[in-house]
Amino acid sequence: MTVPAVHPNPRPPRPRRLPALSRFGWLMALYAENHGRMARLFAPAGLGPGSYVSSVGDGLDVCLEVIEQHRYTTELRLTYAMTDPVTGEPDPSAWLRQYHDARQLEATHCYVGRRWQDVLGMYPPPAEVVGHRMKMNTFLGKWLQYLAERGHGVATLRRDSGPDREASKKLQKTA
Repeated sequence: MTVPAVHPNPRPPRPRRLPALSRFGWLMALYAENHGRMARLFAPAGLGPGSYVSSVGDGLDVCLEVIEQHRYTTELRLTYAMTDPVTGEPDPSAWLRQYHDARQLEATHCYVGRRWQDVLGMYPPPAEVVGHRMKMNTFLGKWLQYLAERGHGVATLRRDSGPDREASKKLQKTA
């Protein structure tokens, strides 16, 4: 009588593969993750239009400007209280749109005058637009995480209504 040979380490059954997330799906997940981070960090949906500063004593104050507050969206600008020596503009700087109903936060562009059309041209392929948005919003997610780790948040946020801020806005309007 012959006994069949039994392999000492039989191969386990293969797990079922999960469907791959498309690049667009990945981008939407990134928007949702950034919304959660921003909501926990500064809760901008509850802020009125105006400028706010978060200071944790490290010399790198964070500026949050609530540009417009609408029923379903909030337009924001996030930057440090320092300027690029060449352009004179805040650097880094991210322009954001928060969608309250969809719970999404999108970085629409970074730096003044650098919208995706300025970077990619007027008629880029869709994959290039998605790739550019993924880069901007990955940067935003890492930046928000860094700010939280440094101690920035609702408790460190104060309204910035100083005379220097108002004078700078008047200069920008006349320039």
